[in-house]
Amino acid sequence: MKNISYQFLSLIMVLMAVWSCQEDTELHTEVSPVQTLYAPENNAYMNLGAQSSAIFEWEAAKAADNGVVLYDVVFDEEGGDFSEPLFVMPSDGRGMQRTLTLPFSELNRIAEMAGIQPEGVGKLQWSVQSSKGINVQEILDIRTIEVERPAGFPAPDELYLTGSATEAGEDLSNAILMKKTSANTFEAYTSLKAGSYFFAERNSGEPGTYYIEGEKLKAEGETAYSGEEKVYRIRVDFSNGTTEIHEIGDVELWFAPNGEFLTGLPYTSNGIWAVDDFPIEFRQESWGRDERYKFRFMVTDAEGNTSEEWFGSTNGDNQRPNESTGPAYWYMVPVTNDRWNNCFKFATEVDNASADIQIMFNAEVSNYTHSVTVE
Repeated sequence: MKNISYQFLSLIMVLMAVWSCQEDTELHTEVSPVQTLYAPENNAYMNLGAQSSAIFEWEAAKAADNGVVLYDVVFDEEGGDFSEPLFVMPSDGRGMQRTLTLPFSELNRIAEMAGIQPEGVGKLQWSVQSSKGINVQEILDIRTIEVERPAGFPAPDELYLTGSATEAGEDLSNAILMKKTSANTFEAYTSLKAGSYFFAERNSGEPGTYYIEGEKLKAEGETAYSGEEKVYRIRVDFSNGTTEIHEIGDVELWFAPNGEFLTGLPYTSNGIWAVDDFPIEFRQESWGRDERYKFRFMVTDAEGNTSEEWFGSTNGDNQRPNESTGPAYWYMVPVTNDRWNNCFKFATEVDNASADIQIMFNAEVSNYTHSVTVE
């Protein structure tokens, strides 16, 4: 009988301990909701093109155990109920402070999620949720901010050119990879024919897409091209949402010793110009044989104005290349039209031989470059 009484008392004590622990756990996770938002003021206007940040601030919530409260700032589109917010971010101090400092660049990304177009004006809703990491409290106060987006878009890691007007055709998997020329800019030397084209962030799945309207970069559409098949340089700048298209005309080999263009290089495809089996003869001078050369591109802008663009060596002067010459020797950079400066030199074996000359301006090479090959 005593054993039964002891067992009964032990069970009661265990149950009381468990109940006490559960009550203590509930107490330690209980926080109050955020009652009032302080800043920014309701319907505050922000031009997101400025180099600035937005500061969000709110009244403190209280924890039942007087401990730390964690805060998440939530954003939704205008009229949203926050059941599936566009964006959630912990407050400053890894969620422990009553403020959030958000760069305009990040707020611009949230505005894009809400469907607000570049150069457009729209509204976002924001609020704050409090918790202990669990037991997230309901939203009580909601405010709205009005934002004006800058012209640009967040730049993707890669950009592809595709569509019926392009060399690759409409198969996205064959799209042309554009060369990334800076953190926000891309470029492609390519031909266009009658049809349409657009830019894609990936060459698979359902990527974000962009198109050209006038000189502006727009989201989700295509650009029609109805002219003759021609070679173009297409530039895209995501930082300000602008584009630039220039027609590439004659590409010619300049031979400095004779002060003349020896030959044109016809365009083939994929940003490549080439001439095969072209005879090269150096010029005999009193000091030896001269072999200096560089290239000229004829470029026409959208208004029909034609100008010269010269490409040559990174060095003002060079030695003849040989088998140990590194690839950087062949890199082509913009240079002046000076007859002699920044010229390359043909290798010795090119003299009185026929050479294959190729210019490569595409994303498959680390730097725009060229090659001279003697069979």
